[in-house]
Amino acid sequence: MLVSLRIENFALVDRLDLTFGPGLNVLTGETGAGKSIILDALDIVLGGKITSRAIRTGASKTVLEASFQLSDRLQTWLSSAEIDLLDEPFLVCSRDISNAQGSLRSRSRVNGVLVNKQQMDSLRDRLVEITAQGQTLQLGQTARQRDWLDAFGGQSILALRQTVTEQFGRYQAAQQRLEQFRQNEQHCLQQIDMLKYQLQELQDADLNDPDEQTHLNNEYQRLSHSVELQQQSYQTYQLLYDHPQGGACMDLLGNATTTLQEMTAVDAQVQPILDLVREALAQVQEAGSQIHRYGERLETDPQRLEEVELRLQQLKQICRKYGPTLNDAIAHQIRIERELQSLTGDGQSIADLEADCTATLAVLTQTCSQLSALRQTAATALEARLVKELKPLAMEKVQFQVDLKPLEPTAHGADRIVFAFSPNPGEPLQPLAEIASGGEMSRFLLALKACFTQVDPVATLVFDEVDVGVSGRVTQAIAEKLHHLSQHHQVLCVTHQPIIAAMADRHFQVEKQVIGSKGKDSKIDANARTVVRIQHLDAAQRQQELANLAGGGTSDRTLAFAESLLTQAAQIRDRKPVLPKKLKSVLGNAHPEDDSKNFA
Repeated sequence: MLVSLRIENFALVDRLDLTFGPGLNVLTGETGAGKSIILDALDIVLGGKITSRAIRTGASKTVLEASFQLSDRLQTWLSSAEIDLLDEPFLVCSRDISNAQGSLRSRSRVNGVLVNKQQMDSLRDRLVEITAQGQTLQLGQTARQRDWLDAFGGQSILALRQTVTEQFGRYQAAQQRLEQFRQNEQHCLQQIDMLKYQLQELQDADLNDPDEQTHLNNEYQRLSHSVELQQQSYQTYQLLYDHPQGGACMDLLGNATTTLQEMTAVDAQVQPILDLVREALAQVQEAGSQIHRYGERLETDPQRLEEVELRLQQLKQICRKYGPTLNDAIAHQIRIERELQSLTGDGQSIADLEADCTATLAVLTQTCSQLSALRQTAATALEARLVKELKPLAMEKVQFQVDLKPLEPTAHGADRIVFAFSPNPGEPLQPLAEIASGGEMSRFLLALKACFTQVDPVATLVFDEVDVGVSGRVTQAIAEKLHHLSQHHQVLCVTHQPIIAAMADRHFQVEKQVIGSKGKDSKIDANARTVVRIQHLDAAQRQQELANLAGGGTSDRTLAFAESLLTQAAQIRDRKPVLPKKLKSVLGNAHPEDDSKNFA
């Protein structure tokens, strides 16, 4: 239940602190007095859309705060959102709105904790149901009628519809995969052929060693210079070991060794030099042996040289296409193998994808059929309940039917919901939007909301001029219906009808006032400001306000009429309406989970 509403610098409001009570709370006032501003403030503090006009002219910031009586359901929500309880048994929603350099900014809080739009929307559904006059236009929308029927059907329908939505998403995904496969099949086959060609070329090249090209280059150099290398190795051998003219390095070092031995016999200091020469002699001897063996092993092999040359050409070609290095070409081969696996490895075909589409459609169709059956049961219950709610609203002979027309499966099921309506005996049922008048639409909307009071746990219902387009005894019927709603919910209602206002448990008068004006003539004072003021009326003030609503004045006649309205309203409030057993049975079968203890 809404306990209080604080408004600062919002539209024409400078500051208002309102306290509401249980039952029927009515706001009245002249046209344009600002009644809807109060409801707009409540809508915005609970996450509604804002505009630059929300901030009062001359102010830099708007502050809105709404306090609600705490319930077990709200405590559960706070716990799930990890928001602490307050010391007092209230839940407080607040919203700050500022205009910084032409950009609107707002922050919403619950019990002082910042919350996002999604959280606020979730909480709003648990706090308030706002019904405005413009919603009568939604009555003719089949999508909105479907949503109302599903909400009326309760959690079983809503849960199954969510399953339908998920299954429809899977069916769409299967269709997209099939369509994409069909569209890309030719391109895919071309891609596979190209990749297979490349892979075959790389596999034929037998690429195993990333350093093969370096090794082959070395071998190619050796084979292509084998004769020259043989000659050079023989010449080196002669210079080191066996020169035909006796000038080999071995001979010279041998002579040096003999001389140094003789010197060592005389002076031991020469011994280190002798050791060095002996070591050099041994190394030269070993070098001569190795170069001799090298030269003997060297052979001219034209066939191997040709093989190496061809292999090098093959590797260069591979590197130009898939390189630039041999290592890059080997990595490219690995990538091709993986890509081919992704294109062909899953084994999918058009037949597989078509079978997948058929299977997902079959599951979706079956679930839609179950949803349709639940909707038909809910439709029967809604028909009975809505007719019962409409009859007291001067529509005793009304006929109403929820028509379920089959459709192809969608995310919302396979039904097109049409509310068919006939307000007059002998007239056929026709779609509501095509036949209902404005007054009938208003009554239909009110009756619809009355139906939802039995399944909707929202504690506060708000009606903004739902009585537009009606008069006389219909107004009286609407007043009684609002009163009956207020037995299970807190009701806030904006109205111009004195009959409805007379039924209020709390009556607020809304008016505009001009403040700050110092002038006494008819000219507008530059210092003057228009503000909205709200007054909670006592019994005498209520009588005067009802007289104003009824006749535009407070003559004895209009005051007497207002007093009669208040007396009649008191008598109606003293009555205890009893739900007929037959309707109780219908409602009980449709919603066995309903319990009157959840209505308040």
